[in-house]
Amino acid sequence: MDKYKIPISKLDYSYQESELDFSSTEELSPIDEKIVGQNRAAKSLSFGMRVEKKGYNIFMAGESGTGKSTYAENIAEERSAEMGKPQDILYVYNFYESEKTRVMKVEAGTGSELKTDLEKIVEELKEEIPRAFEGEEYDKERKEILNEYQPKSNKIMKEFEASAKERGFMLQNTSQGLVPVPIDENGEPLSREDFQEMDDEKREKIRERSQEIQNEISQVMREIRSIKEEAQEELSALEKKIGLSVVQPIICHLEEKYSESEVIIDYLEEVQEDIVDHIDRFRNENDESQSRSFLPMQRDEDGDFFNRYKINVFVNNSKTEGAPVVYEKNPTYYNLFGKIEGGSQFGTITTNFTMIKSGSLHRANGGFLIVHAKDLLRNPFCWDTLKRALINQEITVENIGEQYRSVPIITLKPEAVELDLKVIMIGTPYIYYLLYNFDEEFSELFKIKADFDTVMERSKENIEKFADFISSVINRYEIREFTAGAIAAMIDFSSRLTGDRQKLSTKFNEIIEIIFEADVWTEQAGEERVKAEYVRKAIEEKEMRANLLEEKVQEQIDRDHLLLDVSGEEIGQINGLSVHQAGNYTFGRPARITARTYLGKEGVINIEREAKMSGRIHSKGVMILTGYLGGKYAQDYPLSLTASVAFEQSYGGVDGDSATCAEVVALLSSLSGIGVRQDIAITGSMNQKGVVQPIGGVNEKIEGFFKVCESKGLTGQQGVIIPKRNLDNLMLGDDIIEAVKDDIFQLYVVEDIDEVLEIMLGKAAETIHTAVQEKLQHYAELEADNYGAESEAEEEENEAKKANEEDDEDKKN
Repeated sequence: MDKYKIPISKLDYSYQESELDFSSTEELSPIDEKIVGQNRAAKSLSFGMRVEKKGYNIFMAGESGTGKSTYAENIAEERSAEMGKPQDILYVYNFYESEKTRVMKVEAGTGSELKTDLEKIVEELKEEIPRAFEGEEYDKERKEILNEYQPKSNKIMKEFEASAKERGFMLQNTSQGLVPVPIDENGEPLSREDFQEMDDEKREKIRERSQEIQNEISQVMREIRSIKEEAQEELSALEKKIGLSVVQPIICHLEEKYSESEVIIDYLEEVQEDIVDHIDRFRNENDESQSRSFLPMQRDEDGDFFNRYKINVFVNNSKTEGAPVVYEKNPTYYNLFGKIEGGSQFGTITTNFTMIKSGSLHRANGGFLIVHAKDLLRNPFCWDTLKRALINQEITVENIGEQYRSVPIITLKPEAVELDLKVIMIGTPYIYYLLYNFDEEFSELFKIKADFDTVMERSKENIEKFADFISSVINRYEIREFTAGAIAAMIDFSSRLTGDRQKLSTKFNEIIEIIFEADVWTEQAGEERVKAEYVRKAIEEKEMRANLLEEKVQEQIDRDHLLLDVSGEEIGQINGLSVHQAGNYTFGRPARITARTYLGKEGVINIEREAKMSGRIHSKGVMILTGYLGGKYAQDYPLSLTASVAFEQSYGGVDGDSATCAEVVALLSSLSGIGVRQDIAITGSMNQKGVVQPIGGVNEKIEGFFKVCESKGLTGQQGVIIPKRNLDNLMLGDDIIEAVKDDIFQLYVVEDIDEVLEIMLGKAAETIHTAVQEKLQHYAELEADNYGAESEAEEEENEAKKANEEDDEDKKN
């Protein structure tokens, strides 16, 4: 069996301090690279950042803690510095369709300035315009207009009154308007009695004249109204002329300031025209504001009116350096796509274009938006709205669910903003493939995939980068410097995280945790630099905080509540090895596996499967075991066997195929009657041809069995069998390495099941196979004899039945 033992030289994976060419991290420079060990992802991102075509958004796929978020920000900032600053986005009042708010783009930083300037001139005009209408020039011109048109009206009315009087009527104002009233010889209104005393002819004549004059009144009033309208038009023209004389110089001054922006000039022209058209609003502002002060509950309608001259600086890029980079950590609908706010006023909700608020998508326009896929998909409407925006390359601000209402509650319809940005989405590979397979638009929108690996080669180059990374963390967080020994311990810890001595972990969040904690333990010890012992202390203490379940399991083993033997031999019983997961902590423990065999045709019964406690992979392993038995022993006669396999005292379910070798050994032991060594545990998968395959968690499994043996007493014969292909995964603790070195604990590697049998059953594999074959042949013979007896009895029964039927027939005849 010594030929299967792992030599001590193959166990020590520790990185030697002497291999480092520095004594402490003080001699190192913080790493220049933004990411370590992710060359594939870095190339993908670099290419994706350069492609400025539709659909070339980026999905960064990888496990948590590999530095995706940090790298996304860094590379986006780096690329944005090479790009131009985008324009400010403004929402302004639409003077032609008030509900359709207009978008206006101006040079970055100009929006806030224009907003302030416009607010100032509106306040200035509120004072200057009323003052202009208080001057003598306005009064003089107004009087001239009135003096020109008033005599015309008076003359027409006087001439008409005289004409009516000649015909025996006077004009009288009533609630129904101007009406003709007949008069007597003295010019007084004719009384009803006098009118009734007249003969019919005179009364009829008066009625005819009255109707005639009434018809003339309408004509006269139209002439007077026309004169008044002409006067009013001239007065309005005068007011506009006076208003323009005040407004135009102020607007012109503003136009000079923004002369290089054609869009601002056009907008200011519209503002000027609208102010002149609504000059009365400015003339009456002071009087109305005073009257409103006595009516505090009155709605400020004029205040609402002057909102039209405000500017909503929707996106302000005045302080942006290069292209914007927005990392949205809470991608709710409103945070991403903006919203239209409303204000409560006397029980009603009102809104206007100044209440339109931007979202991350707007602020990132012209640059980069970074968002986590899981958070995005978790929020209703967000994914579909984002896709629509990227496909249409524009985004409209509308409140959530507004498009699904039969009657909209928000009447404001802001103009859509053109969208030109690159979305960097961060998520797990599972989410990526889920979207890729079930959302046909995803592959068209996210053409660049950047895969982040959790490991990198443990090469000299990467070890140097790893040390530089630790140095950069030390500088960034201002903690104690690490000695070369501490760096070597961190390298070992990183490899242990990967489960492969030839790899280093890229889960830098876990590495940073140990850096921080080692610094604390160093501080507590009063040391100036972090040494290897404090790194190991940090690792041990972190495990201690998480290993309560492991201690409880060990306590059950120590008290013989969980039955395990670590010495002697037993038929059909073996110590397998399993891994338990407790949050972020993983530990291994042995598990007793038993097998019972007997005559039958049911084959191998997986008790866990029958009890619905077996995972799919474990069930597959048992089926592979059945295939191995059939291929090995049932070539010349049928496999007449019923066997049951069980993980004893397993109450939480079993999964994985790493117990396949153990189950085969237990079965063959039961069939051959040869005892299995209980002082050796085994882990390993197996295919149908008996080849042992590598498994996961090899270090935890070995350490778990070693702790049990240590607790029950090391005999020097105990050990663990692992697949040979797992040799590079061995990164065991110093206590186990010392035990192997002192020959009080053994480790074996195997490549096929025959080697396992030789170690576990202590006999040559051929001897074991022969014993098993003899037992199976015996079962087959018994099965054949039993089948023959059953057939003979059945034949005799059939003959007797036939004879009885013939006797009955004779009796009838």
